Amino acid sequence: MEKSLQGKRVAILATDGFEQVELTEPMKNLEAVGAKVTVLSLKDGEIKGFNHDEPGGKVKVDGLVKDAKPDDYDALVLPGGVANPDALRTDSSAVTFVRTFMLSGKPVAAICHGPWTLIEADVVRGKTMTSWPSLRTDLKNAGAHWVDEPVIVDGNLITSRKPDDLAAFSQAIVEALAPQTVTA
Repeated sequence: MEKSLQGKRVAILATDGFEQVELTEPMKNLEAVGAKVTVLSLKDGEIKGFNHDEPGGKVKVDGLVKDAKPDDYDALVLPGGVANPDALRTDSSAVTFVRTFMLSGKPVAAICHGPWTLIEADVVRGKTMTSWPSLRTDLKNAGAHWVDEPVIVDGNLITSRKPDDLAAFSQAIVEALAPQTVTA
C-alpha cells in the first residue's frame, strides 16, 4: 500500500545557493504522496539554486522564516549546497526556528551541508549523523557521531550525504511522517 501524507505540512528552509536537487526532489516526492510543502526563506520572492558549482533554477518562496511557527508544520527539510546553510546559520530567526523544530520531536531532515544549521542551533550533541564528508569534523566537534552511510535516522533526525542519496533520504522522510499502521 502506498503511503499517504494527506494533511501533513512540511517546511523546507532554504535561501540562495541551495543545491537544486536537494530541494526539488524531496519537495516533488513529498507532494507526490499528498504532503503540502512550504518553502521558507530569509527573503521574499524567489531563491536561486545551484547544480554543484553551476547556476541552477529559481524556486518560489512561500513565506519568511522570521514569520513562521514550527507548530504549523509536521516536518522540516534542510537542503544543502554550501552557500545556503552558511547563510542560514548566520540568521538568528533561522537558527531559532531549526532549534525549536528539533526540540519539538517532529522530523527534521538535513542533507549534504544542511547540518551546518543544526550545528549552529546546538542540537546535534549525542546524535548519530551523516553529511557531506567535509562536515565530519564540524559534526564531531559539535558532539555528534559521524558515519558514512546514505541515510541515518536517529530519533527525529534524518540525515543524508549527497544528491546520490536522495531516494533513500526522501523515503526516510515519508516513513517518518506516514501514519503508523497497527498489525495484530
